[in-house]
Amino acid sequence: MSHPDHQPPVHSDHSTSHHQPPTATNRISVFHRGDRNPDIIDPEKTGGEEHLDGTKEKHPLRYNDAGQQINHLGHVVTRYVHPDGESGRKYFHTWHFLRICFRSTSTASKLTNLLWPFTIAAMIMHFAFPEHHLWVFITCYLGMVPAANLVGFAGQELARKIPKVAGVILETTFGSIVEIILFMVLIAGGNKNVAVIRAAILGSILANLLFCLGTCFFIGGIFHPQQTFHEAISEVGSNLMLVAAVGLVIPTIFYNSLTGRLSPDMLETEALRISRAAAIILLVAFCVYLWFQVRSHHGLYEDILEADEERDHDRHKDLAKDKLTFTESCVAVLVALVFVSFMAVFLVQQIEFMVHERNISDAFIGLILVPIVEKASEHLTAVDEAYDNQMNFALSHVLGASIQTALLNTPLVVIVGWGLGIDMSLNFELFDAVVLILAIIVVGNFLRDEKSDYLEGALCVMVYVLVAVTAWYYPNPITTNGTASAENGINGTLVSGDANATVVHEVVARLVKKALEEMAGG
Repeated sequence: MSHPDHQPPVHSDHSTSHHQPPTATNRISVFHRGDRNPDIIDPEKTGGEEHLDGTKEKHPLRYNDAGQQINHLGHVVTRYVHPDGESGRKYFHTWHFLRICFRSTSTASKLTNLLWPFTIAAMIMHFAFPEHHLWVFITCYLGMVPAANLVGFAGQELARKIPKVAGVILETTFGSIVEIILFMVLIAGGNKNVAVIRAAILGSILANLLFCLGTCFFIGGIFHPQQTFHEAISEVGSNLMLVAAVGLVIPTIFYNSLTGRLSPDMLETEALRISRAAAIILLVAFCVYLWFQVRSHHGLYEDILEADEERDHDRHKDLAKDKLTFTESCVAVLVALVFVSFMAVFLVQQIEFMVHERNISDAFIGLILVPIVEKASEHLTAVDEAYDNQMNFALSHVLGASIQTALLNTPLVVIVGWGLGIDMSLNFELFDAVVLILAIIVVGNFLRDEKSDYLEGALCVMVYVLVAVTAWYYPNPITTNGTASAENGINGTLVSGDANATVVHEVVARLVKKALEEMAGG
């Protein structure tokens, strides 16, 4: 017998709501930006979700005859769990746990599970054959991929059990945990790893903005002629990244501008103080960004992401897949973090060998090798969402991961280094800083029209390949105090401090002028 008290609320027609002006109490809750793409926000205008076979999926009943809330599969929804994340089971089941984890989120993620033998081999090589440094590095590098993928998958399963916006933030955070662990292991190694950390910070942002976003545009553009996304995702993300980049490169500009006017020791000390102040300010900016997404504009992002789910052509297949329970999700996260931590420690221990014995530069390891492996799960998730035409989800993961690197992970490693007495300043190589600003300007131009295609994706990937080629030939810093570009001039030859400062001022002035023109034109 049905219980009318538990029936879902009946929504009134949209036409009646337009005659009711918002009051002071509900004005924030109904906040929406001017929609340039109304179909993205209100997919129900199309009459429901249409599958490839031409059929339309009707929204399933939300309550059973006993008055209990159920999801699309008829499972009774546990309290505080989102219906899409309800597994219909409780506690821990070994067979279901292994089968669901191996299946992962997509075919590409499933294939990465074939690399688990390298994870085991890395542990064996490290403890039994530590003298084979090259093989330890290779097995650790490959073994990091399935462990990072498991972190991302377990985080995604856990995120399904909470509201959409908080779930995306949690999922992105789990994707960044691998990076945080790597940074912490590197900073614990002392001042010798500072150069690698600096390169890895900017390399992570470049990998997200150019390689991952470019791959999303390219793969999505092949299967969908033109994809669209909402301005609330693209504008906020790109503008916040530009502001974060300015905060990151200010210590670099300060150092290079005053080279020759202050002593090297004083420059290092002042740049370190500015870096620590910048870290605190960036952390505050991250808190404001979280409040913006989770509290003040939560309804807007919730509408955008829920509408994006309806655009997934195989969403009915994803909903039908078995889910991990809350306990299984937590166990998967813990197991993945253990393996990621082992791989990170073993990998970092081999960096010195790769630099000095194999002649691979710090710039290439930090800018290219480390970011690709640490962001593997995040990249696979975003590309799969672009393939499913969920560009708002893909952008949320790509831009969200970049923002977390700039506003959370970087300040954390600076503050931890401060506590350990390590001079972890944000005095980047001038080459890295300029490339970062240029990359953000390029991506900002592509996001401005709220549309994407495979051409834009291919161009982003080509820019990233060009950066990778340059990083391969970029020399290591030849002094322990300062960077190569600051101590030896931009071209690697000895120049005066005044000439170096003049060149820096010209480069920065042109970049700032270009950024202001682009923002004014948008």
